[in-house]
Amino acid sequence: MIINNKLDKSFGPVGTSAGIFLFAIGIITLYTSWFGFILIVLGAFVGFSSTSTLVDYNNRRIKFSNNLFGIIRTGKWIVVNNDMKIGIRESNVAWRAYSRSNRPLDIDNKDFRVVLLDSDNREIMPLKKTDSPESAKAELDILCNKLALIGIE
Repeated sequence: MIINNKLDKSFGPVGTSAGIFLFAIGIITLYTSWFGFILIVLGAFVGFSSTSTLVDYNNRRIKFSNNLFGIIRTGKWIVVNNDMKIGIRESNVAWRAYSRSNRPLDIDNKDFRVVLLDSDNREIMPLKKTDSPESAKAELDILCNKLALIGIE
């Protein structure tokens, strides 16, 4: 059984909004000009690209993937070893964009990530994104049981 855990948008909230806007304008422009096709491709790439993690419980392997255009998955499978661990870390990501009047727009994303660690407790990849430490602890327990790994808080 393969589970897809969605993580983030590749270009942040402002880039995603701009990409979807370009995509919509490209569809409208396509009726009058072939230039609309370029806007559709560029808007789809920026607006729909994201990151996710695929967890295959049956074969004990994990894949971090960049989803280009929202559908083309890139990445490679990593086999889970018995000396790997699973932990929790807090993630504070800030997205900044500037308006035409040079005023910054800051958007903060604070969440908790369940991450895969190697034997030396170095982070390999995030496995799941949650909003609270309690839900991260619950997801940690579920992943530890299904993958037969040790959990670190």
